[in-house]
Amino acid sequence: MTAPEPTRGGFNETDMRHILERACAAASLDPTGAELLRGHTNAVVRLTSAPVVVKIARRGTPVAEVQRTVQFVRWLMDRGFPTVDLHPVPQQPVVVDGHPVTFWRYLPQPEQPVSAAQIAKPLYTLHNLPAPPFLLRPLDTVAAIRASLARTKALPDESIRFLSRRVDRLENCLAEVRFELPAASLQGDPQHRNALHDSGQVVLCDWDTVVSGQPEWDLVTIEVHCRRFGYGQDHYGTFAETYGFDVTAWSGFPVLRDLRELRMITTNARKLPHAPQTFGEVQRRVEGLRAEDTKLAWFIL
Repeated sequence: MTAPEPTRGGFNETDMRHILERACAAASLDPTGAELLRGHTNAVVRLTSAPVVVKIARRGTPVAEVQRTVQFVRWLMDRGFPTVDLHPVPQQPVVVDGHPVTFWRYLPQPEQPVSAAQIAKPLYTLHNLPAPPFLLRPLDTVAAIRASLARTKALPDESIRFLSRRVDRLENCLAEVRFELPAASLQGDPQHRNALHDSGQVVLCDWDTVVSGQPEWDLVTIEVHCRRFGYGQDHYGTFAETYGFDVTAWSGFPVLRDLRELRMITTNARKLPHAPQTFGEVQRRVEGLRAEDTKLAWFIL
């Protein structure tokens, strides 16, 4: 399934290039000929002058959150964990006009995409690491959903009311869930696009969503992506077998599944002003929830 044309993190091409030039100057890098890779949330740009990817966060992104991400990735790198490495810039992030900017090693990718089963090993390793020597934000999906709804202006009022009622109900259900796996550091959004091939192994990337919490949240995210984006049940099954835990067989799965999908929908609903071309898909997903259609295929946004 294909996504609409990328935006640039909520700022236009001219502004993006200006920020890129200033950030690269601070890092002694040359932005000439840089290419946009992704831009729905942040602008992710590949330099052609060096094997570096530059990630430009939206203006107003808390610098402390980006600093925590950098700190966590450096901790992973020190432990030899399979992650995309930070490019060796002494001080990250570089802040330009309120946009925190980070620099990463570029990994050219083969045509063969990363499979869910290949994500299982590094994700299992992550979930079994000791706690880092600094605090991570605790996972609070319910609060994140409500925060997105409070900032959503582009959906019909009835859709927002429906989503609000749904999160209220799921919050009550969540209070009864009993987790089986011990708490751990979570990637927060593990999926096929947040993992890359690297010299015969698969490494995790995009650590903006790192939190502490229950691993079942990460595992549900993989299941949702396999089911909603056309990978299929067998694709998920090989992941569960490789990881060693099938979250769909766990009693709390329906609650976490519904919360995860609701968070994905409300996050995209909040971003509609920056990506108005995605309105139809977001509203289609809402109607799918209204119909309790757990098999409706979603288009990637």
